[in-house]
Amino acid sequence: MQQEYILHNDQFIAIDQAILTARNRGFRYGDGLFESMRMSGGKLKFAELHADRLQAGMSALKMEGGILFDDYFLKQKTAELCKRNKLKDNVRFRLSVYREGEGLYTPDGNKSGYVLEASPLTAGGYELNKKGLIINVYDEITKPINKLSTYKTSNSLLYVMAGLYKQQNRLDEAFILNQHGFLCESISSNVFVVYDKQIYTPALSEGCIAGVMRNVVMKVAKTNQIPVIEAQINPEVLNEADEVFITNATSGIRWVMGYGKKRYFNEITKSLSSLLNAL
Repeated sequence: MQQEYILHNDQFIAIDQAILTARNRGFRYGDGLFESMRMSGGKLKFAELHADRLQAGMSALKMEGGILFDDYFLKQKTAELCKRNKLKDNVRFRLSVYREGEGLYTPDGNKSGYVLEASPLTAGGYELNKKGLIINVYDEITKPINKLSTYKTSNSLLYVMAGLYKQQNRLDEAFILNQHGFLCESISSNVFVVYDKQIYTPALSEGCIAGVMRNVVMKVAKTNQIPVIEAQINPEVLNEADEVFITNATSGIRWVMGYGKKRYFNEITKSLSSLLNAL
């Protein structure tokens, strides 16, 4: 079997080799953030948007070195890792950035380190799921709204707990509420709701992740004269909506088929998915 590698601070390391100590701040405190990215046809998709969010997140966390994590860096390092692992065309990446150094809650430095992982994908484009998702709302823990809410930080216990809820209830996905009880996002995606021929998505002020694919889908819709309204969304609208779909950078658009006894269509979702692939 071919040896697989990760990239750790510009060094190729065997994937099964330990690289972090017990003092690592990402492990101890969730002191870091990450990006999930996709390569299709040998090209890293939306590298500029990923770099913008990553750099903004590092700035919000007061981590040094953000200027180095630009789109050129992302394209170069993902290409290097693909070459080393002999991966071609369609690949999923996770870039984890953590604060180096020691200290307790108060760090003794703000320099950053990173780990880049890669895994192959079978599909070339953003293929719309044939079977719609079954979802429900996870409300045991809500997401706080603050200046870090829109970034993909390493502090992910809320999503872990929602994932356990999804697993225990045999769901395909679970929707998360913000601290005020309004729709925020799903475990791994942004949420869109089609109601009365209008598309709605939670505004960033509602605490959702500033998703790269959320951004792309909204721009695609606008370019094609399909209005998308950023709003505060009561979860009760899920009982009245015509369509519901979710988006993320690795899967594109996925449509939701059912919420409880409610069943949804996917006409607008199909149209947006086709427009996305046309990019």
